[in-house]
Amino acid sequence: MAFDIEMIKKVYDNMATRVDKAREIVGHPLTLTEKILYNHLWDGMPSKAFTRGADYVYFAPDRVACQDATAQMALLQFMHAGKAKVAVPTTVHCDHLIQAKVDAVTDLARAKTQSNEVFEFLSSVSDKYGIGFWKPGAGIIHQVVLENYAFPGGMMIGTDSHTVNAGGLGMVAIGVGGADAVDVMSGMAWELKFPKLIGVKLTGKLSGWTAPKDVILKVAGILTVKGGTGAIVEYFGEGATAMSCTGKGTICNMGAEIGATTSTFGYDDSMSRYLRSTDRADVADAADKIAPYLTGDAEVYANPELYFDQVIEINLDELEPHLNGPFTPDLATPISKMKEEAIKNNWPLKIEVGLIGSCTNSSYEDIARAASIAKQVTDKNLKIKSEFTITPGSELVRYTIERDGFIDIFDKMGATVFANACGPCIGMWDREGADKEERNTIVHSFNRNFSKRADGNPNTLAFVGSPELVTALAIAGDLSFNPLTDTLINENGEEVKLEAPTGDELPPKGFAAEDPGFQAPAEDGSGIVVSVSETSERLQLLAPFSPWDGKNITGAKLLIKAFGKCTTDHISMAGPWLRFRGHLDNISNNMLIGAINAFNQKPNKVKNQLTGIYDAVPAVARAYKAAGVPSIVVGDHNYGEGSSREHAAMEPRFLGVKAVLVKSFARIHETNLKKQGLLGLTFATEADYDKIQEDDTINFTDLVDFAVGKPLTLEFVHADGTKDIILANHTYNEGQIGWFVAGSALNLIAAAGKI
Repeated sequence: MAFDIEMIKKVYDNMATRVDKAREIVGHPLTLTEKILYNHLWDGMPSKAFTRGADYVYFAPDRVACQDATAQMALLQFMHAGKAKVAVPTTVHCDHLIQAKVDAVTDLARAKTQSNEVFEFLSSVSDKYGIGFWKPGAGIIHQVVLENYAFPGGMMIGTDSHTVNAGGLGMVAIGVGGADAVDVMSGMAWELKFPKLIGVKLTGKLSGWTAPKDVILKVAGILTVKGGTGAIVEYFGEGATAMSCTGKGTICNMGAEIGATTSTFGYDDSMSRYLRSTDRADVADAADKIAPYLTGDAEVYANPELYFDQVIEINLDELEPHLNGPFTPDLATPISKMKEEAIKNNWPLKIEVGLIGSCTNSSYEDIARAASIAKQVTDKNLKIKSEFTITPGSELVRYTIERDGFIDIFDKMGATVFANACGPCIGMWDREGADKEERNTIVHSFNRNFSKRADGNPNTLAFVGSPELVTALAIAGDLSFNPLTDTLINENGEEVKLEAPTGDELPPKGFAAEDPGFQAPAEDGSGIVVSVSETSERLQLLAPFSPWDGKNITGAKLLIKAFGKCTTDHISMAGPWLRFRGHLDNISNNMLIGAINAFNQKPNKVKNQLTGIYDAVPAVARAYKAAGVPSIVVGDHNYGEGSSREHAAMEPRFLGVKAVLVKSFARIHETNLKKQGLLGLTFATEADYDKIQEDDTINFTDLVDFAVGKPLTLEFVHADGTKDIILANHTYNEGQIGWFVAGSALNLIAAAGKI
């Protein structure tokens, strides 16, 4: 039986009435996205039609999910909210703090020792506040959520950008910062600008070497890393219904890489099969009763151009396997063109490592299809030319694939099985030799491939592909290898060709696990004491940020003018820094150390205007803060792309940054800045970015009149005494201005809890 079945039934009980009312108010057939959104309005029954991309709307998500790295800060904030228990079903998953180095058993044991303090903190907080706790080794949050909590037609938020994975089971599942999660956990409404809608029509059917991963790799190439910003992507068509539920999850998961708010699919037989296979027949039965409400109206899918803001059509019969990269997930290359592109761009052809698994591609079907390729190493007397690793997504998957013989197949080809955790996908990979920073190529089935993302080496070129393609490329050890057309020479000197992958969608014997790793919270947590040592390097209780003094910000110094791509990895790196995610002071020592200074084209080297000396970004920020001097960050397009990590907003706030002025923001990061009481601003004229000089002092001239829809005026005073007046736009509404005035959204929650 499913977790929280009564909550799910309540969602379904309301759905027909609310959706019918919404259809009447909107005046046209509805997409699945609209049905879910209108069924989850904070006020209940729909009473007005919302304008896409314009109206801020309050929603009531059904549940919250947190991973251990972001959960620390989210729960530290929740402890200030004055609540005895979370208001909606919430879970914490320990998946980010397990470093991949040796093998699953060794690495998990080491993590439990090194991060015991954090795991104990998360466990005790979960116990106290009624939160479900998934122990280290249980699996990656998004795989575990898909297996246990996701349900068609539901709405959830999670403190990880790949929360969107649950769209594979027909949810609207959205990645947020911890402060947003605290709102919902505290029983408050959650705010989102009503999204635009992108429809992706899938015709034909996947076959041969082409996999669901290739759909999103193709879409990423079309939309780019910011093409989905402010939009929900809804997939439909015969190609969608013919695809497995976990394949749909892969597509939704990587939708985070196009900046989409989330992605989703309509309820169909594949979702029903998956629910029943994961012991949730009760959910499938309930969904079957209202199935027409769990997918878009037929008229919408028949004439999508009338109902979506943008429509993309992909014929799966013609879709080719893709490899995306390096350094960005939207550089899409069909496998037939990879040799040509690699030679043209001088990409190293020798593949050093192939890695499969992660939250994106670790389903039973993924592993089965990859294993069918791996088995050919033995069957065809081949020798794998690259290192090869597997990261199972959950203990349920790991135990099942071991029982069904797949791990034995991988063992025979010389593969290493890592722990059921994020590992290399988020930079938690202690890769031997990475510190030498040699130029090299890896291929993986993860979702992101930013510079330094996997192993910390800025010269590692990472290419993203399906697990089966990655397996084939690792066997060949050659980036230019095309398994659809090329052959390999085996150990007997014979020319052999790899056969196309095969694999069951779901385990014929069913899923199994001796211990899935779940810990239910205490019935009564009131007596549980959560302690944090004052001398801890890992955890630190939070102090509230100061409210706005009501005056114009003046005399601010430019901290850094970031050049080009500046993701959350650049602003607050992961990898070894993950150990400080619960300690704001310590984690702030990584603030913007990966950003490129536009004035010298170097990372982590900016001018301290008080001394004239160049130093690390955090050091200069601390110097300004100590001197009582505010600072400002300037950035380029899609600033804050990538992870949902709110540390990228909390660190600047903690170190005295007052505003971030950029050409454009990634959605989650802009919201995180607002939540923490920072000013997130965009250039009214993008060319004004070029006017910013290294020694600038900045004065706000009309912040005292901060209002909805009213741009702010900034005076940039240059070293020679000349000035540039720059107009900055913002998207703050009245409530968000209230966050700024109060010093943070959390300050308002805490104040409300004391009333």
